[in-house]
Amino acid sequence: MASPLRFRRSTERWTDEKIERDLYDPLDEKFGAKLVTPHYVGPSGYETRRIEMGNGDLALFLWNGDEAFWLGNTETPSTLWRTEKYTFEEIPYSVARWAQRELLADLRTEDPWLADYGHLSWFFLPVLFSKDGRHSTRTFFRDHAAGFPDATRDDALAFYEAFLRTGALDEYRYEMASKLGTSPQVDPVRMASAMSEFTAAKVLTDAGYDVTPEIEVTTGHSLDFRAEPPGGGESPLVEVTRPRPPTRRHADTPVAAVRETAETKTSGQLQKHGGGAVLFVDCSGFREDEWAAVKGEKPEVRHRPAVVFRARPSGTVEAYRKGSLPLDLDGAVEWV
Repeated sequence: MASPLRFRRSTERWTDEKIERDLYDPLDEKFGAKLVTPHYVGPSGYETRRIEMGNGDLALFLWNGDEAFWLGNTETPSTLWRTEKYTFEEIPYSVARWAQRELLADLRTEDPWLADYGHLSWFFLPVLFSKDGRHSTRTFFRDHAAGFPDATRDDALAFYEAFLRTGALDEYRYEMASKLGTSPQVDPVRMASAMSEFTAAKVLTDAGYDVTPEIEVTTGHSLDFRAEPPGGGESPLVEVTRPRPPTRRHADTPVAAVRETAETKTSGQLQKHGGGAVLFVDCSGFREDEWAAVKGEKPEVRHRPAVVFRARPSGTVEAYRKGSLPLDLDGAVEWV
């Protein structure tokens, strides 16, 4: 399974002849390729090439006298195998901007319903155009409403677009976007669980906290977030889990689903951590009737402090808490 889309950087001297011999010809022989005019003029000082393959793969190449960059969701030509890989944020801004404009123009043509959500499209670009995951990730957003039941695709995309547009996770774009995965198969359960981290980050951000993902702890594990309050002070760690609704797991009731999922998390990662972290149990995958059963009983989750919540694409978040919560979420949730 290929990784999310990244650039390769070459310091060789490139000419039209070398590009044709070492890049175009191998791709043409294997896939059938053609050189086409890019959508946009390249960055100042660089020459650009766009190669489209007969199987739908794409490669972008640009170079000047000092360096060259390759970006492709196709087989990498052997002449570039030993080159280092870089994210969009690790290369010159003008190069990254041109390449992203090219890809977003393609998305506008291929899936305009997704391109309409500009920040979400930009944020997830590394997986939306990855070699193995470009079809599965788009299908997840299109056919599974990003994990929300009884919601339209557009409502779900608008929910995450509104959050991502704040820029709260821009610094961690590649790390967070990669969580959606690049598997060629659509796995709605796993992908919805990845989106739970974005939902939790939205709750924390709406409450006024700055979030930092993937916090390493002394056990060798990483917890999902550190929540830093405005003005400084205690910065609790947060771990997120997402119960599968009873209709899609062995647990036969919503309450049992919450308890079982929380027990798995607390008897593993959080137990090894030794306490102190806040457990977020995201029930956003539950239907209204399933959530009604949970909030009616407010089951224990074998960990304190904990927040059990359900977000809706409208922006409403209902929640209950267990234990003394070191977070002030009053501005972000409706306590039930």
